[in-house]
Amino acid sequence: MQKTYAAMIIVLILFLGGCAMKEAPPLNLYTFDTGKVTPSTYSGYRNRVIKVSYPQTLQEPISDKMAFSYGGGDRGYYQNAQWANNLGKLLQGDIIQTLQQSRLFKAVIPYASTAQEDLRLESTIYDISHHIRGEESYAVVSIGLSLIDTQTGRLVRTKRFSYREPTPTIDAKGYVAATNRALERFNQDMIRWLQ
Repeated sequence: MQKTYAAMIIVLILFLGGCAMKEAPPLNLYTFDTGKVTPSTYSGYRNRVIKVSYPQTLQEPISDKMAFSYGGGDRGYYQNAQWANNLGKLLQGDIIQTLQQSRLFKAVIPYASTAQEDLRLESTIYDISHHIRGEESYAVVSIGLSLIDTQTGRLVRTKRFSYREPTPTIDAKGYVAATNRALERFNQDMIRWLQ
């Protein structure tokens, strides 16, 4: 009798535990897909090595979270979507790949490299997020770049690049598509700026 009673309690606990569990929706991971870059035919830096620093931010910490805002300081993060890696690493990788494809420099290396560089490219992320304002939905990408001559420590040039791209849908997938279009524009503008 006690064995039957204990077995019934165990079955009841397992049944109630199973009912309480809800399957979470899958987590969607996204990365940058900004396309290929046409190699440059002219560059004043063709014989120089450039090192790409890890991006900095002036506001919130850089992470893999995908941010959105509704205005008025309201800001949040998508629960079931995020970047496939830390946003800073994604941006640094995108800049390195773009500069390598452009062939503007003798070599393009990450900041962690111990190789000596002639130039350093520093970046600041001002905003990479999804903005929703009433019926309007768009991705904002705002990045500052500074080119530094490491031999002299002199700032060669600096510029802030800002883009606003409408999203095809008001969700993470639409935000990523618009972000990729904005970053493609950024990459082309960065190459022109460095030439």
